[in-house]
Amino acid sequence: MKAKSKPSDVIIFIVLAVLAIAFLAPIFIVLMNSFKGKFFISDAPFVLPNKQTFVQFENYISGINKTNFLHAGGWSLFITVFSVGFIVLLTAMIAWYITRVKSKFTSMLYYLFVFSMIVPFQMVMFTMTKVANVLSLDNPIGIIVIYVGFGAGLSVFMFCGFVKSVPIEIEEAAMMDGCNPIRTYFSVVLPILKPISVTVAILNVMWIWNDYLLPYLVIGSDYKTIPIAIQYLKGGYGSIDMGAMMAMLVLAIIPIVVFYLVCQKHIIEGVTSGAVKG
Repeated sequence: MKAKSKPSDVIIFIVLAVLAIAFLAPIFIVLMNSFKGKFFISDAPFVLPNKQTFVQFENYISGINKTNFLHAGGWSLFITVFSVGFIVLLTAMIAWYITRVKSKFTSMLYYLFVFSMIVPFQMVMFTMTKVANVLSLDNPIGIIVIYVGFGAGLSVFMFCGFVKSVPIEIEEAAMMDGCNPIRTYFSVVLPILKPISVTVAILNVMWIWNDYLLPYLVIGSDYKTIPIAIQYLKGGYGSIDMGAMMAMLVLAIIPIVVFYLVCQKHIIEGVTSGAVKG
């Protein structure tokens, strides 16, 4: 027999449906306007394309040519993949060390990472830009180091919560079988950390792929990422090619949405597992 729906369940469903529509509506509006002529977007942004306003894929072709989108996408992919890879690998190792080695040093190290989460980026961005310039980090490889630093706080915090829920007896059994700490980590601990690793990767991919301010401050227009390339669609005297911009926004959104949909099931698994003893 079907369970009767409670009034509270119906209210929750309605609220969630309204929130889903509110979050999806901007994406639908951008997608819809990407197929309309740029002169019609400002006049009727909420109207579906018709025979007069529909321009097929002209906005996409124009935007790709104007922004050199494929080149910008290559830099965005390079920076995102290597930044996230190093963040996941290094912060997982740090979190394992902090959690398993109990000392004043590891305790201080943990709170230092946690403190870095609450420092607003705006407080350090000018100093960081100067330091990056002095240390020759103002290039695609150098910005990876900066992203690892900014992403370490939240990542270490999440990994530490997950590692605390992993029984230490598993690691002790591996060491009794002859594994040294390095082999224990890579053969035993790292596979167990897969759910939280995917969660950390998803959060950092969404942040780094869509980030505009940090690449703009550090590498500027020499190595344009996708957000910077799209920004250059603005012309003089405030003129904007809205059609091309909408089309490029759609192309920028697609990879991150696909990646999120593929990996979303691991987010709740990783967060809830890390919250057991976090």
